[in-house]
Amino acid sequence: EVQLQASGGGLVQAGGSLRLSCAASGFTLDDYAIAWFRQAPGKEREGISSISTNRITYYSEFAKGRFDISSDSARNMVYLQMRHLEPEDTATWYCAALPHSMSTILDPAFISFWGQGTLVTVSS
Repeated sequence: EVQLQASGGGLVQAGGSLRLSCAASGFTLDDYAIAWFRQAPGKEREGISSISTNRITYYSEFAKGRFDISSDSARNMVYLQMRHLEPEDTATWYCAALPHSMSTILDPAFISFWGQGTLVTVSS
């Protein structure tokens, strides 16, 4: 069974940092690109970043500079390091698998399967 498990969310003060983790099982990081999305209450799910099967990283324009995506193939893990967090970053954050060819198109419509979310709350 293919599965993604996101973790690492929590409560952090504005200006702080968090690292989200995404554990993949039932497949390897050579099979799918992995992306991070977030969804704030009342808003649409939006793409943040992705890492392709050949470890090329991609960021949405607003995510550049504050977020870093990385992977550990040996552990089948993908990480999202977040810095200088702002209250506007408060959302449920999801990792998701998508075809390598779609890895630069951070559109929920192209996601093959989702992990459950992890809640990030940034206090002002």
